[in-house]
Parts: sequence; C-alpha cells; structure tokens
Amino acid sequence: MDFDTVAGELYGGDLAEFVSARNAAAKAAKAEGDAELAKRIQQLRKPTTAAAIVNTLAHEDPDELQELAGLGDELRDAHTRLAGDELRALTRRRGELVRRILHGLPSMSDPVSREVEATLEAVAADPDTAALALAGRLTSVAHQDTDQWFSLAASVPPATGKRPAKLVDKAEPAKPKRDHRREEEERAKARAERDRLRKEAAERAKERATAERDLVRTERAAEQATARVEDLRARLAEAEERAERATAELETAKAAFDEADAAARKAANAAG
Repeated sequence: MDFDTVAGELYGGDLAEFVSARNAAAKAAKAEGDAELAKRIQQLRKPTTAAAIVNTLAHEDPDELQELAGLGDELRDAHTRLAGDELRALTRRRGELVRRILHGLPSMSDPVSREVEATLEAVAADPDTAALALAGRLTSVAHQDTDQWFSLAASVPPATGKRPAKLVDKAEPAKPKRDHRREEEERAKARAERDRLRKEAAERAKERATAERDLVRTERAAEQATARVEDLRARLAEAEERAERATAELETAKAAFDEADAAARKAANAAG
C-alpha cells in the first residue's frame, strides 16, 4: 500500500463512499504497522461535489482539462508580451472550451454548475490549480481572480502597426512639445488607481481566504460527524449481532430445559 495509490483510488471513487473508504484505508495501513501512512491517509479531505466532478474528468477524460491548462500557459505568455489581440482570442477560446466541458457533464444544480465553471476557469488561470485538477486531487472549489484575463484583454490595445491618427496629424507640421506637468499628473493618477486596485485585490483575497478557512472547518466538522455516525452504526450492528446470538442461546437453553423437564415428568409418572 502506498499513499499515491490510495489517494488516486479515493479521489477517483464514489464521493458518497469517500469517508468510509478513507477510514478503511487508514485502518488497513495502521494494521500493517505504517502509522505515518495511516495518518497521511486520514488527513485526506473529502472533496466537494464540484471538485469531485472535475476530479472525475481528470480520471475519465483528461484531454479537455489538459487543453484548458495549456490555454492557461498561452494566456500568461500573451499577457507577459502584452499581445492584446492574441490575449483576446485566447480568452474567447477559454470561454468556449469551458462551456463545451460543462455541456458534456451530467445535469447538475445551478450552484454546483457555477462552482464547476469557476474551478474550470481557475485551471486556466492558476498553474497550481491546474496541476491538482490534472492529478484528480482537487478537494474544494478553486476561486481565482480569473477576471484579470478579461480586463487585461480589454485594456491592451490591438497591434495594428499604425500610429494613432491624432499623432499622425500633429506630426506633419511640427513635433508638439511634451506637457511634462500633464504627464506627471497622469502618472500620479495611474499610480493611485493601481494602488487602489491592489488594495481592493488584497481585501478580496483576504475575504476569500476567510471563506476558504470557514469551508475547511465546515467540511472537517461534517467529516467528523459522518465518522461518528459510521462508528455508531458499526457499534449498533455489533450490538444487534450480540443480541441475536443471545436470543439464539436463550432459545437453545429453553429447548434443553423443556426437554429435561419433559424427561423428568415422564420419569416421575413412571415411578408413580
């Protein structure tokens, strides 16, 4: 038994059986004398419904997930080069691919569908999320700032190879003097806007981190409750089995008593 094999089987298996299968695997590892492996297995988190759906894609049909992760690499490269036209085209391709993947999935509720869509977009936006998704090891919905690709694609001007019309018009008679004061004011405004956006992004990241922590706590509480229920069910089954054995023993003893009593009566009648 090794950790990767167990994790692969758990995350590729039935979500409803995850906790019981994980506990059984941890118990088996402990019985084999590998306490450290048992501890690692027991710490594996049960995936959410949306994460389990994406994990299933990785195990059953990974081609589209790999294509989505590859698009993410191309998006980041286009962003680095400020290739506006290419960035916009890649963004459209990403949206089309996400919709195609969603269309091929079984029917699901709107909230789960939105979570799956957010996770698929995160696969294209974040290499770490892509790696987890391709390995089929996602445990919760991945929330990434994927809107950055849309905003960046809209803000980068298309590469036409031509000078703006206004500059062409002014270039013919004489080169205009640069307004350094205005340029400085524009740069100051740009810096202020950049700082505002960074602060807003940091606040959103903090809120997201808090939400993730709350989700983890809730999931762990649910797992613990499920484990307690399973333990109680096991104990109940054992108690019922003991009760059945006791009932059978009582019936046997009663039959033996009735037989002995009948024999005693018969002997007493014969003696009388």
